Amino acid sequence: MKLLVTGGAGFLGYHIVNEFYKKGIKDIAILDIADYIKEEYPKETVYYNADVRDREKLEDIIKNGNYDYIIHAAAALPLWSKKDIYTTTIDGTKNVLEFAKKHGVKRVTYISSTAVYGVPKYHPIYEDSPRVGVGAYGEAKIRAEDICFEAQKDMIVSVIRPKTFIGTARLGVFQILYDWVESGKRIPVIGNGKNRYQLLEVEDLVEAIYLTLTEDENKVNDVFNVGAEEFKTVREDVGALCEYAKSGAKVMPIPSILVKPPLMLFEALKLSPLYKWVYGTADKESFVSVDKIKKSLGWKAKYSNAQALIRSYQWYLDNKDQIKDVGVTHRVGWDQGILKLFKKFL
Repeated sequence: MKLLVTGGAGFLGYHIVNEFYKKGIKDIAILDIADYIKEEYPKETVYYNADVRDREKLEDIIKNGNYDYIIHAAAALPLWSKKDIYTTTIDGTKNVLEFAKKHGVKRVTYISSTAVYGVPKYHPIYEDSPRVGVGAYGEAKIRAEDICFEAQKDMIVSVIRPKTFIGTARLGVFQILYDWVESGKRIPVIGNGKNRYQLLEVEDLVEAIYLTLTEDENKVNDVFNVGAEEFKTVREDVGALCEYAKSGAKVMPIPSILVKPPLMLFEALKLSPLYKWVYGTADKESFVSVDKIKKSLGWKAKYSNAQALIRSYQWYLDNKDQIKDVGVTHRVGWDQGILKLFKKFL
């Protein structure tokens, strides 16, 4: 298997490369606009500093690489500008699929998001549930999926919709949570915390991706939800993390009407890193059915919500002294902005 991973320097790409290597797949190249930490990847890994929007460079890499498979994980996250989100997610996906088909790539797996469902009224969410994206990120993912669905007529393209995934080396918004938990603070939960909010351990996501490249092509040319099979309420899962930390941290539910308007204002003023998808859905039920990928591909989750949070938190504790960069990706810390002020009083 000769594999190219777009967005390979990111949190998911890091886990894909290392987990696939353990499975014996060693001919892997990653493509990203971000630098990668060479020491964190197998020595055989090939790195291309390239943008999926750069058609000439992208085609040259795919053409000369003679890849069997492409995992297309490159995307602009919600904190990026609307223009970058649209061009990276939509145009980038169009470019990857066009050149994959042109140069004989056997399969492409596209990493979408359950953000395409918006905030549905009914749960669990199935693959054929309505798609109503929230914000530029959700809207762009829907349009990228449509490009994939059209491509499925002529080639093998798997579309994976993962829930919010965490695990070792996951920072971003979760670093804020871990920092507050470690500090023994009261952890604000929007709403009463009795809603169920499904997460996903990144190793379980990587296994799902692996199956799309190795199972029967007639089964994988489809779209699949992926999420933890065992999850409880937000209050219970975050409470389990607090209990594990033994720092004195406790869950503190706050009425949505008191916290959402200020967070919306802080976002508009660029005083907070929390964007609409985070605070807008935090008090809602949010979980998908994973029956389809279980029945079609034989996938099974290893970790529950609580286990995923604890594993990720422990990695943070073990590595926090090395966390120096601040940015807008999942592999670096985020500036807490005005949230630091509230932390002092909690």
